[in-house]
Amino acid sequence: MGLAGVLEFFGGLLILLGLFTRPVAFILSGLMAVGYFMAHAPKGFWPVINQGELAILYCFVFLYLVAAGGGAWSLDHLRGKRT
Repeated sequence: MGLAGVLEFFGGLLILLGLFTRPVAFILSGLMAVGYFMAHAPKGFWPVINQGELAILYCFVFLYLVAAGGGAWSLDHLRGKRT
């Protein structure tokens, strides 16, 4: 539980800043998937029944960020312009 909290806090901060967006989003997506399967999936198959909608939503939002990247206003974008 402690490691998940640290990952969520600092990962959320890095995504907010747009720094290392793709690798951080990949790690957080995996964290949400593990959280869903450990805490929600044993209660039932469907997310509406086991109350795991937000875990699945965040998992797929983070997967989108892995594919899309941080965007034009991210620090990743500014870092890429300099090199």
